[in-house]
Amino acid sequence: MNATVYILRSEKLNRYYTGFTTNLDVRLEFHKHGEAGKFTAKADDWTLFFTIICDSKAQGLSIERHIKKMKSKVYIENLKKYPEIIEKLKTLYRDC
Repeated sequence: MNATVYILRSEKLNRYYTGFTTNLDVRLEFHKHGEAGKFTAKADDWTLFFTIICDSKAQGLSIERHIKKMKSKVYIENLKKYPEIIEKLKTLYRDC
């Protein structure tokens, strides 16, 4: 099981989508061909922007929740720019 937090980017919407999965390939296919009404159904140009491999499902869900609570494009972009933020998050949510 690969617990993964993933971030998708839509140029068309100028938005990010943050999610969690234990099977990234299947989850990405869902977003490409997902159900109408889902957030990612609003655009057809979603690309994988960034992933975080987590030690456990609990850690991954906590990191996903943390990123979503930030509600910040700059924060998301900084995750990719500054890897030390990821290490701090993994340490913070290590014992989840």
